[in-house]
Amino acid sequence: MLELLLCSLLTILPDYLYRRYVQGKRIGKEITLYSVWFELRWDIIACLMLTVGLITLIFYNHPSTTNATTFFRTIPILPETNGRVAEIYVDGLSGSVKQGALIFRLDSSSQEAAVETTRRRIAEVEAELVAARTDVAAAEGKIQEARSAHQQAMDELETKQEIYRRNPGAVSTRDIEKLQVAVEGRQGGIDAAVAAKAQAETQISTLLPAQKASAEAEPAQAEVDLGKTVVRAGVDGRVEQFTLRVGDVVNPLMRPAGVLIPEGAGRGRLQAGFGQIEAQVMKAGMVAEAPCASKPWTIIPMVVTGTQDFIAAGQIRSGEQLIDPQQVVRPGTILVYLEPLYEGGLDGVTPGSSCVVNAYTSNYDRLASNDIGTVRRFALHAVDTMALVSAMLLRIQALLYPIQTLVLGGH
Repeated sequence: MLELLLCSLLTILPDYLYRRYVQGKRIGKEITLYSVWFELRWDIIACLMLTVGLITLIFYNHPSTTNATTFFRTIPILPETNGRVAEIYVDGLSGSVKQGALIFRLDSSSQEAAVETTRRRIAEVEAELVAARTDVAAAEGKIQEARSAHQQAMDELETKQEIYRRNPGAVSTRDIEKLQVAVEGRQGGIDAAVAAKAQAETQISTLLPAQKASAEAEPAQAEVDLGKTVVRAGVDGRVEQFTLRVGDVVNPLMRPAGVLIPEGAGRGRLQAGFGQIEAQVMKAGMVAEAPCASKPWTIIPMVVTGTQDFIAAGQIRSGEQLIDPQQVVRPGTILVYLEPLYEGGLDGVTPGSSCVVNAYTSNYDRLASNDIGTVRRFALHAVDTMALVSAMLLRIQALLYPIQTLVLGGH
C-alpha cells in the first residue's frame, strides 16, 4: 500500500491536480469514475507498473523473511545400558542441573555382583599360585625319590652283572634283563617328575600371572559397567520433560528419559531462512532488524555474521532408490546467521521464538568511490533510501502483531 501511494504521488496525483485546478473540471461533473479511468488510464497503468517495480526493488535489495527463529540443541537423557530405574535425583518434570550432577540411577545389583565376582577371582588365582608352588616342591621330592630308585636299580644291576661275569651260573640271564628294564623304568620316572616340575614352574611364571592380570583387569571393566547404571549431566543446563519414575524400564535406543537443554542455548544467535533469489544479496556484515513473537513491540538490531553455503533441501542420502528432483516439493532457503548488534540484544527472547527479519543492503562503500557515474550513483542512493520503506513495513508488522494474534486471531 505504501508503495502504491508513493507511486501515485508521481503519476496519478499530478494529472488529477492539473485537470482539477488548471482545466477547471469538477468532481461529479466532468470528473467521474469513467472519465477518471479514460483520462488517467495511462497514469494508472504506469502507477501499477512502477509499484510492482518498486516492490521488486525493495524486497530484492532489502530482503525480508518470517522463517527466523533462535534454534537451540537438546541432549537426550539416556543411559548406556538397559535397566530398571532404581532412584531419581531430579524433582519434578524439570529442573536446573550442573555438569556431573546425578540425574537418575538404574538397578545395579547384577553389576555389583559382577564386581564382587571379579574380586573373588583374583583371590582364586592367588590361591592357585600358592598351590602351584606346592606342586613344584612336591615335584622336586618326586624327582629325588625317582633318582634314588634309579640309583638303587643301577647298583643292583651292576652287582648282578659283575657276579655273572665271574660266575655265569650263579645269576640267570633273566634276572639281569629284569633289572635292565627296571633301570629304564626308573629313568622314565625321573623324566616324568622333571616334566611335572617344569609344568608347575611354567604355571607360576607364565600362565597364572597372565590369569591374575586378566582377573585384575576384570574389576575395572566391572566398575565401568557399574558406572553405566548412573546417569549424570554432561553439561550445565536444564532438564525438561523428565517424566521418568522409579520402576520404569529405560532403553537407550527407544525410550529416552527426557531432554537436557544446555545453559545459554539459543540465546546468542538468530537463524533465518531467506529465499534462494536473495543468494547474491545476502552477505556477511549486512545490518538487519528483527522483532520476535516472545518480545513484542521491540525491534532488535542485528548483523549478518555468515551464510550457509548449501541449501538443505538439496541433500540426499544413499539408498536403494534413485532420487527424483520432483520429490523436492518445497524449495529450500538460504540459511543466514545473525547476531545482535549490541550486547544483550536478544535478552528476553525465548529460545525457539518465531521472528521476522529484515536485512538491508548498504552501498556506502560504492557511493564513496569516484569510479561510478551519476546515473548509477542516483540508483544506488535510491536503493539505500528504499530501506526506509522496508523498515516502516517491519515496524507496522511489529505494532500490529499482538493485535492480530490476540484480537483478530481469536486468542
